[in-house]
Amino acid sequence: MQHAEAPFFPPATSRTHEVCGAGAYVCAFALAAQLGGHTMWVRENWDTTQINPTGFADFVEPAALTVCNTGNQSETLAGAEEALRSGAVSLVVMSLNKPLGLTEGRRLQLSARDGRSTGLAIIPEGMGSNAAETRWRCTPAFDPEDSTLQRWELIKNKSGTLGVWHVRWDAASRRLTTVSPARK
Repeated sequence: MQHAEAPFFPPATSRTHEVCGAGAYVCAFALAAQLGGHTMWVRENWDTTQINPTGFADFVEPAALTVCNTGNQSETLAGAEEALRSGAVSLVVMSLNKPLGLTEGRRLQLSARDGRSTGLAIIPEGMGSNAAETRWRCTPAFDPEDSTLQRWELIKNKSGTLGVWHVRWDAASRRLTTVSPARK
């Protein structure tokens, strides 16, 4: 396999982006690693998915991540807006389960711009906001020699072209690299 640094990653800072698919958490942690600084992860209390420090230690130091649990999506959005606007964190990841209206999406964009922070909404497949700068679909790719291979599709991009890349996380360099697709 040939390797090269991912030319499309990280996406534009001071903007809010969206990601869906089974590889969404990998995308979020890779983005946190690339941006550096502190990350805030905002999610609703009912979400039983556990974020395990051992699982993301190859991406970011556990001390660089704060998880904030909220009562509902309105609280999640309010917390994300405040964190983005504060400028105290480089990345705000928010787990959303309901569609965002244009007003809510625009408020997130303005908060990211004002705080010079980046937002990433983890959304269900097929859901998204018109205000998002980019939308990604990230899924694992089968390769018998590399269990970390991912297929990332840029399915919405307000300022460029769309594309598909096969990527893997290089834990030693803490960089996302593009690789040749697996042979069949």
